[in-house]
Amino acid sequence: MAKPNVISKQELLEAAQKCVAEKGMDKLTLKAVADQANVSQGTVYYHFRTKEQLIIELVESLCNASWVSVEQNNRSVEEAIQEAKERCDYHSVYYRLFFSSLAASFQIKENRNRMGSMIQEENKHLTDILTARWGESPIRNISMDQWGIIMNAIIDGLAVQALLDEEFPKEDVFTALQRFFDFMSNEVRK
Repeated sequence: MAKPNVISKQELLEAAQKCVAEKGMDKLTLKAVADQANVSQGTVYYHFRTKEQLIIELVESLCNASWVSVEQNNRSVEEAIQEAKERCDYHSVYYRLFFSSLAASFQIKENRNRMGSMIQEENKHLTDILTARWGESPIRNISMDQWGIIMNAIIDGLAVQALLDEEFPKEDVFTALQRFFDFMSNEVRK
C-alpha cells in the first residue's frame, strides 16, 4: 500500500538514487521511484514534474552533499582530487546522471540555468580549495577564479573520457594531476 503524501522530496531523491544504484540509469523512471519509495506516482509527480527535473535535482543533491562533506572535513586539494578520482569511472552513476542531466537541460531554459548555476558553484568551491592551498595564483594574469574553472573543466573532462573508455588509465592520469597541482603549489612558494 502506498504511503500518503507525507514523504519529503529528499526521501524521494534517496529512493531515486537507490533505483539508479540497483537497476541502472536506463531504468530510472518516476514510476520506479514511486515503487522504490512505496508511494503513488502522483506523489512523485507532485515533487517532480518530469524525469529530467528529478535527475537535475538528484545531481544537485549528490553534488551538494559532496561539497558539504569537503567543507565540513576541511579537505585539502589532494583529498578533493581523490574524491574526483573515485567518481571518475566507466560505470560512474554520478557522472552518468550529471551528463544526462546536462544534455537534457539544453532544451529547457530553467533546467539549463540550474545546471549552469550548479557548475558555477562547483567552480567557486574549487577556487576556495585552491586559494586555501596556494594563497595566490602561481601564474601572473590567471586569477584564482579562472583556476577554479580550469580545475573543474579538467576533472569533468577526465570523467567524460572515463565514461567512454573502460580502459581509461585513471590511476596514472590522477597521479599526473596530483603532480601538476604539487608543481603549481611549489611555484607559489618560490
